[in-house]
Amino acid sequence: MNALANEFVERLRSVIGTPAAGAPFGLHEPEIGDLEKKYLNECLDSTFVSSVGAFIPQFEKRIAEITGAKYAIAVSNGTVGLQVALFLAGVRPGDEVIVPTLSFIATANAVSHAGAVPHFIDSELSTLGMSPEALRDRLTAMRRDAGGTLRNPLTGARIAAISPMHTLGHPVRIEEIADIAAEFGIPLVEDAAESLGSFVTTRSGERKHTGTFGITGMISFNGNKTITTGGGGVILTDDDELGPLAKHLTTTAKMPHKWEFEHDHIGWNFRMPNLNAALGMAQLEKFDRFLDQKRRLAVAYGNAFADFEGGRFSFEPEGTESNYWLCAVQLDDPSLALRDEVLQACHDAGFLTRPMWNLLHQQRMYSSAPAAGDSLGGSLDTAIALHASLICIPSTPKLAERL
Repeated sequence: MNALANEFVERLRSVIGTPAAGAPFGLHEPEIGDLEKKYLNECLDSTFVSSVGAFIPQFEKRIAEITGAKYAIAVSNGTVGLQVALFLAGVRPGDEVIVPTLSFIATANAVSHAGAVPHFIDSELSTLGMSPEALRDRLTAMRRDAGGTLRNPLTGARIAAISPMHTLGHPVRIEEIADIAAEFGIPLVEDAAESLGSFVTTRSGERKHTGTFGITGMISFNGNKTITTGGGGVILTDDDELGPLAKHLTTTAKMPHKWEFEHDHIGWNFRMPNLNAALGMAQLEKFDRFLDQKRRLAVAYGNAFADFEGGRFSFEPEGTESNYWLCAVQLDDPSLALRDEVLQACHDAGFLTRPMWNLLHQQRMYSSAPAAGDSLGGSLDTAIALHASLICIPSTPKLAERL
């Protein structure tokens, strides 16, 4: 076994111990207990298990309280949440949306489902997310048409939105990105899928939640997220027109009436079922504990890898509070071969580590999409290096009990 890979395994073992035979430590496992069963049984007993029921508004209200958003609209999953968030921001078929190439496939898919085309740019080492410098350079390379609309000179498509993603729960430099978006007159739509419980201390000293800096945002509650509703997501906005419209459009755009089925838009059936919201409400009662456990686990990992020769722990960016959805170690050598040796050694030892997602611009369905590195300049070098060097390590909150 490679010496560095062996040492990596030993560092993990020093924090969370040795997995029991046949019971490896997973990357991020949900905690489902008696409280979840109690709320689910209440939901079942009510018979309101589908798109209406008491748990849905309760869940939306609690998410709004946590994030500080004026409106939180629960939907069936994060991907459709981002699709609708983009639509609400004005993205239409044929447009282009600026996204990081280092992101989960759902970021690009949501753009495609909105009828638009993802336009990929680079990330940065300090946040793992969209680089404000790369964003500015890319927007500067675009051109204004006679009507003042910013367009890609190679495709003629309108640049309709910017959608940064808060990678592994670490906030991007969102204020700078928001400033650039405003300067160029492009709507900001945040992919905050992984970052429930992550905050930024703004220049004014405000503690502001991710997903609330743009015109719209989205958070995911998939089974591996900090809290889960099984599947599910939420659209965030402070806009008094877009908030009610988001609820209306995602619930089939049905107009209120005692018995008539009249619809005034082509809407979507993207509703979160009451059954999922019941699970979410139980999870939210544990949310503060989950965050505390995850941050304690991150501190322990950071200490364990402090003098690791060959890599470093990925800490929250300065001026932010990360939920540390997934803890990660970045190898000094961006080598896919070395990364995979470490991953194999971890798996063999019972630690189910994972690499970062394959880069979006290299996915077969997006290989011809616009991206930095074309004739307009720029590069994707940082994202390529991060993909070849980041390793996500077991981050289940209950692992903090082993410290």
